[in-house]
Amino acid sequence: MTNPSHASTLPGTSSKLFSIWFWLSVIVFLGIWFYMLGARTLVPTDEGRYAEMAREMVATGDWVTPRLNAIKYFEKPPLQTWMNALTFEAFGLGEWQARLWTGLSALFGIFLVGYTGTKVVNQRVGVTSAVVLASSFWWAGFGHVNTLDMGLSGMMTLALCGLLLGQRDGASPAEQRNGMLLCWLGMALATMSKGLMGFVLPGAVLVLYTVAARDWRIWLRLHLIKGLLLFFVVTTPWFVLVSQANPEFPHFFFIHEHWERFTSKVHHRDGPAYYFIPMLIVGIFPWLGIVFQSLWGGVKQQASTFQPGKILLIWAAFIFFFFSISSSKLPSYILPIFPALALLIAMYLERPALRSITATSALMTIFGLGGFGMWMFSDKLSFINQNNFEQPLHQAYLPYILVASLIMIGAGIGAWRLVRDKQHQAVWVLAWAGFLSGQILMLGYEPLGAYRAGTKHLAAIKAELTPEMRLYAVDQYEQALPFYLRHTTILVKHPDEMEFGLQQEPQLWIPKLDDFVTKWRELQTSNVTAMAILNPDVYPELIKQGMTMRIIAQDPRRIIVSSKLAAPNPTTPTN
Repeated sequence: MTNPSHASTLPGTSSKLFSIWFWLSVIVFLGIWFYMLGARTLVPTDEGRYAEMAREMVATGDWVTPRLNAIKYFEKPPLQTWMNALTFEAFGLGEWQARLWTGLSALFGIFLVGYTGTKVVNQRVGVTSAVVLASSFWWAGFGHVNTLDMGLSGMMTLALCGLLLGQRDGASPAEQRNGMLLCWLGMALATMSKGLMGFVLPGAVLVLYTVAARDWRIWLRLHLIKGLLLFFVVTTPWFVLVSQANPEFPHFFFIHEHWERFTSKVHHRDGPAYYFIPMLIVGIFPWLGIVFQSLWGGVKQQASTFQPGKILLIWAAFIFFFFSISSSKLPSYILPIFPALALLIAMYLERPALRSITATSALMTIFGLGGFGMWMFSDKLSFINQNNFEQPLHQAYLPYILVASLIMIGAGIGAWRLVRDKQHQAVWVLAWAGFLSGQILMLGYEPLGAYRAGTKHLAAIKAELTPEMRLYAVDQYEQALPFYLRHTTILVKHPDEMEFGLQQEPQLWIPKLDDFVTKWRELQTSNVTAMAILNPDVYPELIKQGMTMRIIAQDPRRIIVSSKLAAPNPTTPTN
């Protein structure tokens, strides 16, 4: 697998691993990584949802029953909510705190593939695989998004890398045992992150690998008794406690959230079978010109006692296939395949890869030219000029598109010129360009993200909202505003994803719009002030029913109103 004649002159080889350039790159990378955790508003839906769940966990002190908007929320296990809550307890509430667990999970995955590549193949493969994963757009991007899928992927990477470390040729009995315990721990933590897929997917990969590689004896090396004991020690306590406190939990979680979610369109997240193909094309950027050759390299790996290339290929292909046939699809679902792809790409790059890196450089240049063309002809693009409110927000994004595009164009040309004589330097140029351009594009999304979250209206709402005041969410649920306001809402008409919890506690919402209008009038009669965040489509209907309200703030996504018709008197300044 190693080609000793293929020398490298770039930091990352064993002779230069501790060079100033290498460690300077690490420091700059980490500086950007941690800065970006707090550089943007929490964007609905996932970011606001999981931040608010952790905030409510801290506020209530209930670490067993997860709640969203004060309503029981059993869709996922609580590992990420626990981690976010601990972060809030330690560092307070904020954006970087809400993203710290996912950011660390992504960094953990980068470290794991680097360490595993070093132990299973050699040091150069380890460094290259870490570089590839750190610069892949999906991994670096979702590492800065508060979503369960990155936490899940970090723990599944532990399972994958533990298996590779424990089963590699030459591993001592102690190394085999420790590697497999890490694998079992990874599956347990993945299960506590997002449910049974944390166990089922790695298990299916192992079965497929056994058949494909005819490595039947691997089952004797899994340390099944110790591993299962560790798995159940980690996972069982919470499932028992939450089931005791909430008898309705087991059926909803195990049947509805797993079987029905996979086999039906109950969550309205369906998509065609090819849904994840464009996600993979964008997500693996800038390594699109190498990824398919790397997969084929896993197929062609020479037989040995344990075949890491083959298990990496099966891991990536099966998980991609699994989510492609599922009736529930979201872009981040395929994140767990990227560590396997990074290791396969690094193993492929051990050989001279002039054509593949040239193709990668050309694709990066094409991507950059496409972005440059978008900037150049932005006035002709309908989605940028679709309405008067969003037009300046899209236009504010254009300078970031320009900078990212210029980086891609320059790096594509630079890597093309380097690849013939300095292949590994070309790889690092592509990696830095992919990482920087991706982070710049994410940073530029902030005006649009803040608009989606509604944070522009925080000052206006906070000027009148008190902790005891009733805040209604009418015909929509704001996923981010409750976190920023430190205030839950009373749902009206639209249960959103809290339908099951509201079936258990129906007193926590108002299912009919007419009942809300009646309650609003009662509060006004009693001189009790309330506020509501309205779906703009429902506002005319409320006016038609004669409901009186004062608009505090509005945009095309929401109208925020108060039951107090007269605005508060301004404080008279004293001389």
